[in-house]
Amino acid sequence: MPRSALTGTRIRERRTLKGVKQADLARSVGISPAYLNLIEHNRRRIGGKLLIDLARELGVEPAALSEGAELPLMEGLQEAASTSGLRPQDGKPVSLPETQRAEEFAGRFPGWAALVVAQRNRITALERRVEALNDRLAHDPFLSDSLHEVLSTVTAIRSTAGILNNAGEIDRDWQARFHRNLYEDSQRLADGSQALVSYLDTVGKSEDTLASPLEEVEAWLAARDFSLPELEQGKMPDLSGEGGLRTPAARSLARKWVLRARAEAEKMPQAMVEAIISRHGPDPSALAQAMGVELSAAMRRLASLPASETRPPMGLAICDGSGALTHRKPLDGFAPPRFGAACPLWPLYQALLRPMVPVRRVVEQHSQPPRRYLAYAIAQPQRPESFDAPEVIEATMLFMPLDQLDMEVRDGEVHGIGTSCRVCARIECPARREPSMVLEVPEEG
Repeated sequence: MPRSALTGTRIRERRTLKGVKQADLARSVGISPAYLNLIEHNRRRIGGKLLIDLARELGVEPAALSEGAELPLMEGLQEAASTSGLRPQDGKPVSLPETQRAEEFAGRFPGWAALVVAQRNRITALERRVEALNDRLAHDPFLSDSLHEVLSTVTAIRSTAGILNNAGEIDRDWQARFHRNLYEDSQRLADGSQALVSYLDTVGKSEDTLASPLEEVEAWLAARDFSLPELEQGKMPDLSGEGGLRTPAARSLARKWVLRARAEAEKMPQAMVEAIISRHGPDPSALAQAMGVELSAAMRRLASLPASETRPPMGLAICDGSGALTHRKPLDGFAPPRFGAACPLWPLYQALLRPMVPVRRVVEQHSQPPRRYLAYAIAQPQRPESFDAPEVIEATMLFMPLDQLDMEVRDGEVHGIGTSCRVCARIECPARREPSMVLEVPEEG
């Protein structure tokens, strides 16, 4: 926000950079050096003609002196300071960023301030990519099969080369066969390695390489921002047309999702949902009571609404009784892992412990920067298809950024969570399954 109280500091900095003496600048605008000294030390506020004259002599726009740094740059510096992660090491104190002087820094050194913000954004993007790579490297079945194929090909090449090197005289026909095998296996290894590198390079960049039908459906929904306008009119979207799903398995999964979403859209028309949100906010319990539907249906309906500036963005995660995620709509700063196990402290999994009991939590996702979310979750049994059928449980979690909601929360009411143990920096966590790879774990003893 603009702070005219720092105008003098900006004038002093600009004058110093231009190498102009205080007395010379004061004479050029028709004031005394003593008065200019008071201005430069923020003891006198200025504006109007004097500000315009000083800006002209210093070769800048008046706004550069009166308004200071642009708001996006200031916000970037504040976020960079809050996510610096600086901690004392070996008992030595660490100098923390002087956040109260952020505007002065941005005004005096706008280039350096922009560099700090750019590096912070780059670090954030790299951390997101590390999370995606860890998730894929640890659990992606396609990647596991590809690595197995590469290793098998290397073993075949090594065996063939060993035969040619140690077998002495070999019949010409057999020698030709071994050379042909060696060439074909080498070609297969080169193609497989290139495909593997290309596959890994797409992580966090595109959805061109999809490992499973579920992933294909998620990419299809994400391309539509998880909102299907056709459902609001009672129609079915085209699953196989241009930009549609490529495989029959993915189309089958999508059809089940779309049919349920269409039924929920018919029970909860968008206009009525918007009216309830305007009165009660994005509360799934209020929507469920008003429309006479299950809580999980209300959560899915809220998450399927098109983006709007009048309400916060809403993410969704659904898992089965084993804890495996069957649907995920991520938000910036809260991206459920696609393949691996997620954080067991999520309200989604807490709800599995108590089916039919609603769970409401304010959680803080340990990310860069740390962000707080309001999460609603419930686990409900699915309707059995026949008598004596096994009970099937499905848990649903709706979450939205807390900073976009009008509510006060005390720190003691916030529950710390992560994405997955491998990329979570919360060392002191009772639910940790394995050490984190993003922070050094102190050795015991």
